[in-house]
Amino acid sequence: MSASSYPDARAVAAALRPSYPVYCLSPTVLRERAQRFLKAFPGRVLYALKCNPDPHAVKALYDAGIRHFDTASLPEIAQVREAFPDAEAYFMHPVKSRAVIRTAYEVYGVRHFVVDHRAEFAKLMDATGGEGVIMMVRLRTDETKALYHLSAKFGASVEAAAELLRMAHREGLRVGLAFHVGSQCLSPAAYGAALERVAEIREAAGAEIHFLDVGGGFPAAYPGFDVPPLEEYLEAIGAGVAALELRNDCVLMCEPGRALVADGCSLLTQVLLRKEHEIYINDGIFGSLSELVTVKMTLPARLIRLTGAPSDELAGFKIYGPTCDSFDVLPEAFQLPADVREDDWIEFGRVGAYSNAVATRFNGFHPETFVTVREVYGVDRT
Repeated sequence: MSASSYPDARAVAAALRPSYPVYCLSPTVLRERAQRFLKAFPGRVLYALKCNPDPHAVKALYDAGIRHFDTASLPEIAQVREAFPDAEAYFMHPVKSRAVIRTAYEVYGVRHFVVDHRAEFAKLMDATGGEGVIMMVRLRTDETKALYHLSAKFGASVEAAAELLRMAHREGLRVGLAFHVGSQCLSPAAYGAALERVAEIREAAGAEIHFLDVGGGFPAAYPGFDVPPLEEYLEAIGAGVAALELRNDCVLMCEPGRALVADGCSLLTQVLLRKEHEIYINDGIFGSLSELVTVKMTLPARLIRLTGAPSDELAGFKIYGPTCDSFDVLPEAFQLPADVREDDWIEFGRVGAYSNAVATRFNGFHPETFVTVREVYGVDRT
């Protein structure tokens, strides 16, 4: 990351004239989003590291008060524990090797582990012996109004989850239940439905729980999405949790990722070539912009021109990425000034989530430059 801080992406373009993609990261926006969650959520806020593991982004969240991290691999656990010795890493991936479990437990002091099958429970007990282990059972949820349905791959049925709770109790473990209603969930009621399933599992198991993780899914305000306010999600969670009448020492947790970091970063790209109503830029779906294809979403975008003003007339442009692959094209046309040309820049807003985290090195193209900015395009600071 550049040691300099800039007012915004336009200032970055003016100072660096970059021919490579640049992530414009605002620690201020990240801190604001984190502090909002920390103040509003009545429990532990775990940042889902997979969403954006950039050290500067994670440090901004830590500086805002985040001390708990949802991790899915040994490298993620190592990143958290080595950077922030006082922070906690929670191993929330339901499928892990014995060697990885053992290393997380013995080397990094991880105690929270998610399972969703009795074979995974056996691995956990074999690798750790169970002392001090907190076993979180991941339960399956119904498909909801979300971009990604995350119970297609993981999650135990009511009967299987109840059996796992009973098995863990017999081993003397502290236990919890966890669920995820789907990434970019647009229905607060989905949390209420999942909490009703928690009640079914508790009743079937005949056992109390010490932890309850309501997962992630809290959405970002991308264009074209009718996003309910955060308060509606918290009200639905609060009502569902109250109905459970949990023990007083039960710890409530959530795992926001997208909602914490999406607004905190924009992407500055350069126009390489224009062909009538087609333009080619230096980043694409194999880099920072894969979600525009995988879930058919869009992003706010603006043209930056350093010399002279662009046209007030707008036109629709198909945008291609830099690779030698015909699939590297954004699915929706973007409205840009009609005279867009080579060496203009395009800033895409709200790229803080699942951009750099999933970028590939296909064809040798790899976005990896970060700078700090005060303001990012397309973000409401209110």
